[in-house]
Order: sequence, then structure tokens, then C-alpha cells
Amino acid sequence: MTTTLRPSAPLQTSPSGARSRPYEIRVNSRRVGALLLTAAEPLGSFVIGKIDDLSVDEPDRRRGRATVAGLAAEEVLRSWGCRRVTLSVPADAEGGLRLAAVLGYAPTGRTMVKDLGSAPPPLPAGVTGRPMTAEEYGPWLDAATVRYAGSWEARGLSPEAAHAKSVADHAGQLPQGPDTPGVDILVLEAAGIPVGRIWIGRSEGRAYVFDVEVAAEQRGHGHGRSLMLLAEGAVRAAGLATLGLHVFAGNTPAERLYESLGYRYTAVNFAKDLR
Repeated sequence: MTTTLRPSAPLQTSPSGARSRPYEIRVNSRRVGALLLTAAEPLGSFVIGKIDDLSVDEPDRRRGRATVAGLAAEEVLRSWGCRRVTLSVPADAEGGLRLAAVLGYAPTGRTMVKDLGSAPPPLPAGVTGRPMTAEEYGPWLDAATVRYAGSWEARGLSPEAAHAKSVADHAGQLPQGPDTPGVDILVLEAAGIPVGRIWIGRSEGRAYVFDVEVAAEQRGHGHGRSLMLLAEGAVRAAGLATLGLHVFAGNTPAERLYESLGYRYTAVNFAKDLR
């Protein structure tokens, strides 16, 4: 029997060049599962594809259907010009994690979330938080843009494309700078001296940490923990009950910090270069 992909809806394209299309996984003419393929807006000549919602019906699991479907999905993404493919697997989905390993995907990071209690967390003595001022915003944005661009260079983008993406993403998330609705950019001070900054976004009843930074000369003094406590207090004050974040693979100190604060893993993110 032959496992193939069959489109289940027309190809959707955007003016910027992004694409998406759902597919059925079929064995001969019988539907046994489904998946969704997307390709992001091209970053110069670099296009990133994604496999979403891959599922195989229970009677057909453990027969290699998902593996063949994953390989077929990669061929579709190649035909769309994608040079890299990503996927996200629930942290407790053992089958999905095994499939990612079999297909040669490398972990790039994990998504974590914490259910917040009702009482705001106390900050250490002598440590306070406040909103970022308009004067501080420009230098912070410049540094944050450089850091974010560096993360995309590490994932294969050219310096020019990584910088362009970072500028565009920050502009999209912060159209009104620090006054953007649903945004908190907070400064942590110790003994009156700024020691760190954290950016939290709120949308559709959810809150997410986009950027956290402790000044290089202030590291090793527990300010990363204080920044996260500051963020949790701001999220609670906004009436929300959970806070999420992403931590890059290999950042063991950050993972340990978040684990100690009660964050749990919800998904593992993977990537694979297409040759």
C-alpha cells in the first residue's frame, strides 16, 4: 500500500509570498490522517516552511504512515522554495518526538508556560521595577534588534536578512513603541541602578515574554529571577492567569531558572535544513 499526500483545500497565498495548504494523508484512496503546510514570507532567498497539525488516525499508527507523510511534506515544501522546515511537538507527545528524531530534525528550543497564583510575587529587598521611559526605549530597541537578528543568523539567515526581519518584527509588535496597547516593557532596578529589562506582550487573553536581558556586568546576582517575578506581577495585574516563553536549545541556565520558578514544558520546537 502507498502512503501519499492529497490537497484537501486550495493553495492560499498572500501578497508577501506566504503560502499555506492543508493535506490529507492517504493510503491508496483511504484517508488515514492530515497535516497543514505553511511557508513564511520569503526572507530574501531564504524561505522557511512549517509542518503543522500532523496526525494519523489511531488504527493506522505505528505503521510508518507519519514518517512517509513527513518526507512527502518536505518534498512539497522544497517545491515551494523552502530551505528549512520547522515543526513543534507537544512536550508529552512521545510518538511525535520520536518521529522528529527519525526524520533528522534538531531541537531548536522549547516553549514553557506557568500558571500564576493570585498573589503578586515579592521582589527581593532593595529591588524594584518600573515602566521603561521614552528616553530609554530607543537604546533598548537598538540592542534588542541586534540580539534578535543574531538569533536568526544562528538559524541560517544572512546578516542582511536577519537584520531586516528583526526590524520588521519589532515594528510589527511595537507600532507605538512602549505605548503599544497590550505591551509592558519593564526596567528592574537594584539600589536605584537599572540592572535588567523585560518585554511582555498580551493578546487574546495570553501573555508572553518576548525579550529578557540582564546587564552583562550585573549577571550572577539573581536579577534574572527578579525580572521574571516582575513580569508575573505585571501579568497578574492585567488580569491574566498564565505566562509563556520560549527558551533556545542549549540555554541550560535559563531552563533551570524557569523550572525553579514553576514553568512547565508545553512544546519542543525542531528544525531541519532541506538540501
